[in-house]
Amino acid sequence: MTDPTTIATATTPSPPPPPITVPPFAVIPGAQVQHILQGRERQIVELVEDTYRLHAAGQSVNPPSYFLRFPDRPTARIIALPASIGGRAQVDGIKWISSFPDNVQAGLPRASAVLILNDHDTGYPFACLESSIISATRTAAMAASAAHTLSRARGTRPRRIGFFGTGLIARYVHTFLTATGWSFDEIGVHDTSADSAAGFDSYLRSTHDATTRVTVHDSPEQLIRSGDLVVFATIAGRPHVADPAWFDHNPLVLHVSLRDLAPEIILASTNIVDDVEHCLKADTSPHLAEQLTGNRDFLAGTLHDVMAGRAELPADRPVVFSPFGLGVLDLAIGKHVYDAVTDTGQLHVIDDFFHELRRYG
Repeated sequence: MTDPTTIATATTPSPPPPPITVPPFAVIPGAQVQHILQGRERQIVELVEDTYRLHAAGQSVNPPSYFLRFPDRPTARIIALPASIGGRAQVDGIKWISSFPDNVQAGLPRASAVLILNDHDTGYPFACLESSIISATRTAAMAASAAHTLSRARGTRPRRIGFFGTGLIARYVHTFLTATGWSFDEIGVHDTSADSAAGFDSYLRSTHDATTRVTVHDSPEQLIRSGDLVVFATIAGRPHVADPAWFDHNPLVLHVSLRDLAPEIILASTNIVDDVEHCLKADTSPHLAEQLTGNRDFLAGTLHDVMAGRAELPADRPVVFSPFGLGVLDLAIGKHVYDAVTDTGQLHVIDDFFHELRRYG
């Protein structure tokens, strides 16, 4: 005989799903973004590494970036980076970031950006964040992660670092390296702008004691040969470093700006990227190497491959890390900022931002 409680349980209807609602729209200015991120460098590096793992596991969507260029302003560009990420973040969105190098002459930052976060269930945008800080943070965090991962895989930890390019990104990379345990006996500096080099030199001297030697180098060759870890953070649009002999000491190179190195240097090195398809486009140095050779054999793998032990780094060649910079990293950090601001109760919501919410009025 059938148990009547079983029948009752089987025929009890499931509760209706919760109603779908439009999330409130918030604006998070740069001061709040900086307040949340400053001093949390180790946490952000861990977040970036977790995001790389999600991306490698297929829990993200990261289509190609779109470059908006201008015939009347050939040095300028605005880039759209759409993306979607799963895991705890569960968010979609897009970063819209401009690079106008002529701003620097007017005393303004070169780059400006916003990040839009979209609701996973409705697709409605629910936040607009100032994102030049988020972009610089994710760039520095992935550089710090690469420095740790690649130096550990090589079995050596550099004590001499050189910065080729001395703008905002160089400062952020330096901050993330020192905040995550790096210290250096020597720091080299080189920039095509003497004023920029002098400013970065002053900044470095204010953050290190006298045991760290800081040197401004007149030539690119001096800078590169002086460093076991070399950071390229320039605004170069095409290769300007062409001699592989400058890298005979087999340094670890964080090729953050992507277009500094001639294909010959790429081909003489062990090359690691963050994402193969993204990095081999838009005339990056690895893309030029692919065009020159007709293949991708010069790539040893991705940073996640090194993390997972699938890529080996020989000690007798330079190691070059060229990160295109994935939109999913901006999303992960942006969602982290949004959640943290929400937790403080200081989220600035724009009431009635979406006005027409009835389908038929």
